[in-house]
Amino acid sequence: MLTIGVCEDQESIRKVLVRGLRQAGHEVVVAHDGREALLQFGPDEPLDVVVMDVGLPDSDGRDVVQALKSAGQHAPVLFLTALGAPHEVLAGFAAGADDYVVKPFEIAEVLARLDALARRGPDRRLQAGGLVLDPVQHAARSEHGRVLLTPTEFRMLAAITSRPGEVVRRRSVVAAAWPDGASVSENTIDSFIRRIRAKLDEIESPTAIETVRGVGFTAVDRPAAHW
Repeated sequence: MLTIGVCEDQESIRKVLVRGLRQAGHEVVVAHDGREALLQFGPDEPLDVVVMDVGLPDSDGRDVVQALKSAGQHAPVLFLTALGAPHEVLAGFAAGADDYVVKPFEIAEVLARLDALARRGPDRRLQAGGLVLDPVQHAARSEHGRVLLTPTEFRMLAAITSRPGEVVRRRSVVAAAWPDGASVSENTIDSFIRRIRAKLDEIESPTAIETVRGVGFTAVDRPAAHW
């Protein structure tokens, strides 16, 4: 038996998913939108797999997944979407998808894909503690305050903080934050990173973004003495 988080706003699809998963013997944790997913699928929830709709009423499911990963929830993710164009699929994988199913779908296919994802097990990365990302309002907050981000800033920050301690290559950050095939200069990337750092400083973020010259960026804990 797996514990599966399902976030889907369309009632008819949600019912089919929940019924099919429960009939297969799985436990289901249900969320209706992005805000509820952040509450229901947090790092303390022992989920084996997450099923996430991309087109949520309050946010982009890809941003929700990035926020969950940044918070420490690293269960494998299956995206459900009506958007099946190649660039949409690539954007989903750049945002942290492990698999992708286009609507309409057969429940048997979803079950098979979830079983395959569960066998891989969760990605046990370190949590970027103390910094919380809000994909609904594109904001970041710490115990010292809250700051708004542009969608691009949010996705860049999420791409980096969802893999704390690892070096995230520049091309991966671009893939997460810009449409597939976008031409983004090094100066543009660096400019956005400077703006993100300034905003993290505003809220005395416990997480800092460091540049690994010639490679990319990494999220690290900021020394307490910094403040």
